[in-house]
Amino acid sequence: MTTSPARVVVVVTPGCHLCETATAIVSEVCAELGVSWEQQQLADLDEVRQNEWRNYVPVVVIDGAVHDVFRVEAQRLRDALG
Repeated sequence: MTTSPARVVVVVTPGCHLCETATAIVSEVCAELGVSWEQQQLADLDEVRQNEWRNYVPVVVIDGAVHDVFRVEAQRLRDALG
């Protein structure tokens, strides 16, 4: 059985209060809509992505494209996933 990659990825760093808030919002909205999501540590990404996103975490990615950085608005996320 093959699992599909998560539709939404939240890139986070340890100790980041904005990351905690973003993951809570993403978790709630994705559960509501039945959309898969995952949290990924910035340190686990390739060097290019680490350098690109280091100053912008949390980074919310939908279907491979950056949706939001720093903060996530629940309704905007719903609209993007709808």
